[in-house]
Amino acid sequence: MSALSRILRVPAAILLPLCLVAMTAWAAPVKVQMQITGYVINADLDPAVNRLTATADVTFTALEELNNPTFELNNGLQVTKATDTQGKPLQYERLTNNNTVRFTLATPLAKGTTTTYHFEYSGALKGADTSPVEGIKLASVEDPISILLYPGRWFPMTGLFTNRFTAEMHIRVPGDERVVGSGSGVAAQKSLPGNRTEFTFKWTKPGFPGTIIAGKFIDPITAGNMRVYVTEKHKEFAHDFASAGEREYLYMSGTFGQPESTHMNLVELPDDAVSAAWAPEIAAIAGSRIAARNEQRLLSNTLAHQWWGSQISPATMNDAWITNGMSRYAELLYIEDSAGKNAFQSAITDISAGALAYDTEPLTTIGRLDPFSPQFQSMTLEKGAMVFHMLRWEMGNDVFAKFLRDLLSQYTDKSIRTSNVESAAQTQSNLELTAFFAQWLDGTGAPAFTNKYSVFRLGDNKGFRTVGAVEQDLDLFRMPVELRIETDGKTEIRRVDVSGPDSHYSVETFGRPRRIQIDPENWLLKSTPDLAVRVAVLRGQQQVAQGDLTAALVEYQKALDANKNSSLAAYRIGEIFLMQRNYQSAANSFRDALRGDGDPKWVEVWSHIELARIFDCTGQRDRAVNEYRLAVQSNDNTQGAVNEARSSMQTPYKCQRTEN
Repeated sequence: MSALSRILRVPAAILLPLCLVAMTAWAAPVKVQMQITGYVINADLDPAVNRLTATADVTFTALEELNNPTFELNNGLQVTKATDTQGKPLQYERLTNNNTVRFTLATPLAKGTTTTYHFEYSGALKGADTSPVEGIKLASVEDPISILLYPGRWFPMTGLFTNRFTAEMHIRVPGDERVVGSGSGVAAQKSLPGNRTEFTFKWTKPGFPGTIIAGKFIDPITAGNMRVYVTEKHKEFAHDFASAGEREYLYMSGTFGQPESTHMNLVELPDDAVSAAWAPEIAAIAGSRIAARNEQRLLSNTLAHQWWGSQISPATMNDAWITNGMSRYAELLYIEDSAGKNAFQSAITDISAGALAYDTEPLTTIGRLDPFSPQFQSMTLEKGAMVFHMLRWEMGNDVFAKFLRDLLSQYTDKSIRTSNVESAAQTQSNLELTAFFAQWLDGTGAPAFTNKYSVFRLGDNKGFRTVGAVEQDLDLFRMPVELRIETDGKTEIRRVDVSGPDSHYSVETFGRPRRIQIDPENWLLKSTPDLAVRVAVLRGQQQVAQGDLTAALVEYQKALDANKNSSLAAYRIGEIFLMQRNYQSAANSFRDALRGDGDPKWVEVWSHIELARIFDCTGQRDRAVNEYRLAVQSNDNTQGAVNEARSSMQTPYKCQRTEN
């Protein structure tokens, strides 16, 4: 197991489909010069030699006078011919520094001109060697699964996740393979000479039908409108995968309304690619996640993109918080519905940590960052989700639900801007939300609340009056905040409008107040000592993902400085020592995790498992079995922990060794 997979297996939060935490080499996006409206693509996949051969007719409209139309295209693909709508050859150059093809026109295209260019291109696609996102496999023609994901730029394109288009695709593969794409639910197919098969897909609504997944899939498993495509290796998990997808899809449909299509394909991805990907009618998940049966949160997030990403999309990358954030929040809403309030609250804590980990850039200017960077991902997913969570608190559940449905209805098959969300929120709620959006979209940081109060006994046995003030450190902050007053008798709940550094309140209760909590249900994004620990740990995890273990240890030490009893920080330190095969130090850290504050709960079961593995690696099988037994007795199956412990009780863990 790699260091990265070990860190990501028990994450603080589930990764966004298609966007990993790894840093990437990325060039600033090309200026929006044109709007691509449609494609006709013919593609041949030859997994035996990892080769893609394709033609693409690209119809686009000039948004300004164009001298040098520029298209993004994977560096592994070479254009052999390009012609205009009259069939005349076009002059072009390949720019490998930013995965583009740039044309030089003798006569500029006038603004508003619509035309079609014909491309012929081919090349070898294998692994992540030519990926537009460094180190992440997005387009690869291999056996048993080929992936041509939209961000892999396997066809000439522009405007990642912002330029909506239609597509007709004819995909030819070996006869023993199936192809999954967007359009018509199940593709039309026909046999070709040479034991090959052609699959045809047509997506006629403006959207993002740019993903093709082909492979040696068994006959699809059907559950309702779900069709599941997996390889022979994972067929035993297909029915559970289908059932999970159907439950989540029905919940999303009930919450957000019917999606654009009644068909849905759940597809296996290779384990060395991204954890998940989405396209119209497609939710794809890594095979290892399907086999481990721990894909539920990741799958719900991926399915949510049928509404938040496919049905509506961001107008610019500055608006990506809308779709990324709402897909993440849809994942949490499903947790709340299926697993209950405690699981939901735990997830909100994790999301809050992610929202604060890189909160140095306003959401409305986030588009200047690398869209695959940890900061962009953290801000658009986690802080975006918290913005919707706080809107729900401001509006109330019923109004919030109507607000979401109206957004989807009004902007179906269109792009959406932050200003559209602000306007719709104020219209639906009849609330003045200028201060809200100024704080959470145009600003950074979160308030740190303190509560100062005095309790006075009222005469004639009428109870007590508590006079106090909610204080916080953001001068422009303005939001309602919930107070929970726990008394000798009944617990009282009050809503206090907080505005500026201090906001006074007066509460009368019959019983003497014993404890007063600010925002006990975690409706607000706020700075707390506990979150400071989680933020430092999350940053450490990002450093591990980038291979910088020294920097990760620095972050983890910050977490211990904030809370010397942090089980989470001790656990993460133990992981690093284990990667370095410093078994004694790793064991010490995992024992510190078990003796710590027990937050989060999963640290207990996984600390026992990691200790057991250390004993297996050092030839102490009896002690290993005892730790596996303690893991099973915890009854905590987070990320399949109990299943893994039971398996390892039967078969010793095999240590991986690095060969020099």
